[in-house]
Amino acid sequence: MTSLSPALPAGTTAWILTDGKAGDLAPCRGLAGALGLRPEERRVAPRPPFAWLAPRGPVDPREGPGRAGSPLAPPWPDLAVATGRRAVPYLRALKRLSGGRSFTVFLKDPRTGAGVADLVWVPAHDRLRGPNVLVSLTAPHGLSAARLAAARAAPDPRLSPLPPPRAAVLVGGDSRHGRYTPGDVRRLVAGLDRLAGEARLMVTASRRTPPALRAALAGLLARRGGFLWDGAGENPYLAMLALADAVVVTADSANMVGEAVAAGAPVLLFEPERTYIRHRPFFAALRLYGAVHAFDGRLEALRHKPLDSTPAIAEAVAAAYLRHRDALARPTGP
Repeated sequence: MTSLSPALPAGTTAWILTDGKAGDLAPCRGLAGALGLRPEERRVAPRPPFAWLAPRGPVDPREGPGRAGSPLAPPWPDLAVATGRRAVPYLRALKRLSGGRSFTVFLKDPRTGAGVADLVWVPAHDRLRGPNVLVSLTAPHGLSAARLAAARAAPDPRLSPLPPPRAAVLVGGDSRHGRYTPGDVRRLVAGLDRLAGEARLMVTASRRTPPALRAALAGLLARRGGFLWDGAGENPYLAMLALADAVVVTADSANMVGEAVAAGAPVLLFEPERTYIRHRPFFAALRLYGAVHAFDGRLEALRHKPLDSTPAIAEAVAAAYLRHRDALARPTGP
């Protein structure tokens, strides 16, 4: 997709509606940033049985628009971006409460059809299609070409002393789709140990990283040298990707893989034994593009053209929103 510059009217207001998970907030924030918006982040927290009934059920009455602290409290935004099944009832309710004036965008397949929002974005490996459905290989995110270039021009002082070649290592962890086995931990750390013979490692772990893997990574870096973000100060995630000659990323996070391929360095994918089945077509498409290679403890020399769908997704959202706004402004009746 080409890089374009969406233009929304000054003063356009926006919400992000999610249940607060980092993996859901990241693409919404990335899209809002590409649109030049400063959205309010509204967190939904439905109780059982309303959480169980999502995405098809109603809004939890405790979080209705008349309740204190409701995520649906007015004034309604001009544009709302949502993702995650628990947010679906709230996005539908916003559309109704605003009298159709709020333009709604849903990221990923809502499992209720394309009518859930004015515009729906899905990755290419999802099956949902329709006249209001945007499709791209990678999801929106906040790692723009401009931010990566700025990070290269002014390297993080914690990383700049490391001589090239450098390998960024983005480690996820356990999720509802699978947990790291002791064998996974051994395979990943052994591969990184081999890689440390060719490149300086720059490692960041996630809140989901299991303690055994975190401890093994700390032991590896103590023995081999390199950088391990220990949670102190700002996470140098962007800086690591900007400086990387290769990126090792674990397959439990499609978001991390999608961000990694935006940097242009070869992406080396570590797949745990229980890789989530719905991620596999995405990884296969990235392999076909030439951006992703299996991680075997060695550097990969072939670089690829940075793959970032965010600018084109933002351009399509901006164009659809402007058509919506123009339609609202047209007089009705005879």
